[in-house]
Amino acid sequence: MKAIWHGGFIYTMLKENDVAEAVYTEDGIIRQTGGYPELIEAYGSDDTADIDLKGAVMFPGFTDSHLHLIGHGEKQLRLDLSGLTSKEAILQAAKEAERELADGEWLIGEGWDENQFEQPVYLTKHDLDPLFPDRPVLLKRVCRHAAAVNSAALRAAGITSDTSDPDGGVIERNDGEPTGLLLDKAQELVTRVLPPVSLHYVKRALQTAITDCWSKGLTGGHSEDLSYYGDVSVPVTAYESLTGSGLYPFRAHLLVHHEAADEWSHLQKSTGPYVEYGAMKIFADGALGGRTALLKKPYHDDPSASGVQVHDDKTLSSLVKKAREKGMEIAVHAIGDLAFEKVLDAIEQHPAKPGQRDRLIHAQVLDHGLIERAAQLPIGLDLQPHFVASDFPWVIDRLGEERMETAFAWKTLISKGILCAGGSDAPIEPVNPLLGIQSAVLRTSKQNPNGPVYNEKECLTVYEAIQLYTTGSAAMIHKEKNRGMIAPGYDADFTILSGDPFTVDPKRLHELKTVKTVVSGQIVYEKEDRR
Repeated sequence: MKAIWHGGFIYTMLKENDVAEAVYTEDGIIRQTGGYPELIEAYGSDDTADIDLKGAVMFPGFTDSHLHLIGHGEKQLRLDLSGLTSKEAILQAAKEAERELADGEWLIGEGWDENQFEQPVYLTKHDLDPLFPDRPVLLKRVCRHAAAVNSAALRAAGITSDTSDPDGGVIERNDGEPTGLLLDKAQELVTRVLPPVSLHYVKRALQTAITDCWSKGLTGGHSEDLSYYGDVSVPVTAYESLTGSGLYPFRAHLLVHHEAADEWSHLQKSTGPYVEYGAMKIFADGALGGRTALLKKPYHDDPSASGVQVHDDKTLSSLVKKAREKGMEIAVHAIGDLAFEKVLDAIEQHPAKPGQRDRLIHAQVLDHGLIERAAQLPIGLDLQPHFVASDFPWVIDRLGEERMETAFAWKTLISKGILCAGGSDAPIEPVNPLLGIQSAVLRTSKQNPNGPVYNEKECLTVYEAIQLYTTGSAAMIHKEKNRGMIAPGYDADFTILSGDPFTVDPKRLHELKTVKTVVSGQIVYEKEDRR
């Protein structure tokens, strides 16, 4: 398809405030930018579409640098608990959802967050058992590093008072008896006995996710979901049949979980413009919500806890070595400062090849020494700006004021020259990139948007925040020469918004709408009503 795009504000992201009057695209590539009359004279013809933006604002396609795409679709298909603010509301929603289930089918929900309750206490089997004495129930916390299950689920998994904590996980107990709260790797004791999912189900979840991402202006995402749906061939087949075929154009860059890496290596698979494979994914710790992020010093609000080390030092080092032997970069979940330090140690023991770049995901709790050390290594950081909106103010109690200076320190990390990219970690946080951009700029709590600005010196400019989702996400996967900007030779991926993020009040950024989403020159989403 040939097209000339004009009639709006076209931000190239080549540099701040750089704009183009018009863009000519052909066969999914930007061929030229310039004045509209100039492009009409050079390329105008009966088979060249004339696309008037009608005052809308065009950017390079926004890309989410870290999400779980199939999981995002699952959240929309399953019971969604993320907006509920009490145990009572969650239990009522779960009971209503049960009506749709067949006998013996598991009830699975996503997204509860005790920090939204009046009294922030975790869900346990004692809450679930009276309503669900026989049906197994699995309700995942918003961070997905903790889950509440009932006694029926514990029985199905064979978890008793005699069951030992697995490596990298904790079975919460009261007087030795499991409470039904499972942290990190302990969740796998239950998830491994879940009924296997079908390819049809995974494809339906993926299709649902992509369609929703388009509506939010996303043209691609770096996703990690190859090890959660039985045999790795299931999600791989789903991606290749939906995105790889071009049926649902979306630039899916897939991380490969270390537990699926060997199996994945032996698969017959194809890559192309819409499916590509990247780094080996490793988890180093848990999350702050469940106090499983691995910290150098104990949690301020629970001195008995310092977090969970998912892999001991020797195992973590061996996993990094395994990635190097496969010629792969690594992408490591590291939220706590001690986890981050241990990952840097392993990278220094087994350096990446010249030209490669590892990525550390989240990087929420750091210190000055770790930041300086990271700046000297060939690594990039996947940031989730909306964590600021979700985690404050309760995270201050978790960490204490002293550690907050270098926690969620996005501006500092960028100022040190560390490559940073922006993502949502969906389904953990909302997939809408405008919410991430807004959070990076404002640094206020979503529960009190007019309240305090948390660590104001770390606020990003709107331009810096948009860079996270354009040039940053592209550079993270070595696509800086063909994605993330509007320039000749770059992919014709565009996010077209109803208003200008640079001129709107930052408090109203979330009110902007996606007018069109364009992948490879093809309009994959178009809002019928711009209001």
